[in-house]
Amino acid sequence: MQNEPDAQDFLEEVTFRDRIATVDEEGKRNWIYPKKPSGNFYRWRTYVSWVLLAFLFLAPFIRINGEQLLLFNILERKFVLFGVTFWPQDFHLFVLIMIATVVFIFLFTAVYGRIFCGWICPQTIFMEMVFRKIEYLIEGDANRQRALKSQPWNAEKIFKKTLKQGIFFGLAFLISNLFLSYIIGMDELLKIVVEPPSQHISGFIAILLFSGAFFFVFSWFREQVCVLVCPYGRLQSVLLDDNSVVISYDFERGEPRRKFRRNEPRDDAGHCVDCHQCVVVCPTGIDIRNGTQLECVNCTACIDACNIVMDKVGYPRGLIRYASHNAIAEGDTRILTPRVIGYTAVLTLIVGVLVFLFIARADVETTILRAPGTLYQMQDDGDVRNLFTIRVVNKTRESLPIELRLLSHEGEISIVGSSDVVAEPTSLAETAFFIELPESALSGVKTPITIGVFSDGRLLEEVDTGFMGPAQ
Repeated sequence: MQNEPDAQDFLEEVTFRDRIATVDEEGKRNWIYPKKPSGNFYRWRTYVSWVLLAFLFLAPFIRINGEQLLLFNILERKFVLFGVTFWPQDFHLFVLIMIATVVFIFLFTAVYGRIFCGWICPQTIFMEMVFRKIEYLIEGDANRQRALKSQPWNAEKIFKKTLKQGIFFGLAFLISNLFLSYIIGMDELLKIVVEPPSQHISGFIAILLFSGAFFFVFSWFREQVCVLVCPYGRLQSVLLDDNSVVISYDFERGEPRRKFRRNEPRDDAGHCVDCHQCVVVCPTGIDIRNGTQLECVNCTACIDACNIVMDKVGYPRGLIRYASHNAIAEGDTRILTPRVIGYTAVLTLIVGVLVFLFIARADVETTILRAPGTLYQMQDDGDVRNLFTIRVVNKTRESLPIELRLLSHEGEISIVGSSDVVAEPTSLAETAFFIELPESALSGVKTPITIGVFSDGRLLEEVDTGFMGPAQ
């Protein structure tokens, strides 16, 4: 009678889940030297990276109606998405857009796994398509990199290491400038670049700090960002199910594994020839044959490596491919699961709310408040005066001359310092003004009043506030 596998055998089979490939059993860094990938998927990933990098570098220079295409100016609380300006008053819209993006990522992950990490994530694109390619060009493929590291410091090693790190820091400096252009805007960045550093100390320090951070990530920390820092890998455990399409090893076809030897029958062996090419090419050092793991970024390098081996040994491609667990184990290729339908319904609801709010979005938003720390003033003619502050956010692309009128009471409005208030395109206008009302028009300590905000005779908005006066 065949012996049943005991608990110890099972534990030995799954011990790979108790550790990560980038750290050894002593807790020290296990430096990964992935073999240079090649194949159809890698070629298409390269094309996609060119498009995304071009967009990333060109977007700060693209303007729509005078505004930068993308801007996330946290300091001034001004955000621009594809030419649409969002102010603090539009924060709910910005939050909904971010929520919709997160739900979309959840939905996409539930269906297609971590494909975002392998094809779109800036960390992967810069690491694998820019910095790693430069490393291959200077130091050679994986075996040559290991040999270079182990050899003593000589002229060749000093030259290659210095050249590589110098280029890496130069790229990190360029990326930090690009990153800052999305925060403060390209116009402000160009001032920092062109003018003396003494005039922009804070900006210059920010560029140096960002440069150091990017250099640290791409020259040393590398795949640890995906494994240890990024929460997306850990979210896979709750986002993925057996119907999610991920990079999978076809265990039904591949097992049992056995080395390939020509002219040797393989009737009792699977198609996996145990060549370990899928392992040596992985940038996070995992064995995809163990199943989906948090370190896997769906970069497709193992698919290309396995397809090349399958071509050589005469087996069909696709031993490692995009597939769900159920598609391999049961032949079930359905995608519309209850969870996917639920995510889709939530996403549709959020997008619908966003569309409605965008349609109902006001061109001008006005905030009128009584000036803090001030009381009412009694005038010689018996009128009561209050001082107010006004903030007008103009979301349009044209200048708006602002005129204030009392709609609820008979009284006078006088602007402090000037009679002209102009809200420039996509900007904020602030000023102060007095309102005078007859004491007989007041209904108590605080009288509700309505102020109309006009521009060229057109009512833009009605604002309700309170007018302070003496107790009746």
